[in-house]
Amino acid sequence: MPKRDRKKPTDGELEILRVLWEKGPSTVREVHRCLITSRGTGYTTVLKLMQIMTDKGLLVRDTTVRPQVYRPVHSRGQTQRQLLGDLLDRVFSGSPGKLVLQALSEKDTTPAERRKIRELLDQLEREGTGDEPA
Repeated sequence: MPKRDRKKPTDGELEILRVLWEKGPSTVREVHRCLITSRGTGYTTVLKLMQIMTDKGLLVRDTTVRPQVYRPVHSRGQTQRQLLGDLLDRVFSGSPGKLVLQALSEKDTTPAERRKIRELLDQLEREGTGDEPA
């Protein structure tokens, strides 16, 4: 299993990342405009968080333009995989099956989601991963 040594974003940082993933590279003011309606977050709080995220390696800042523009270093999918891998290791002893069973028992799924889950399970069966259930 690959080592996950990247810095993990906090909940507040994830909200900023969501804005950047949806809008693309943005200024602090643009991110603030998106967050003020959902959280009422102040401009200086957003600015400070984005500076911290840059120091942590979560964001890259383009200093050649004014105002400065920020973009995420990692894609949404890369970040989701990192956080999911960490959750798997810490909470489910590395077992994807335990995580899926717990997730499916907690929340309702749509017919389309169940269909995709079945398709993925069928594909894994056809590929014959060779792993025995835990």
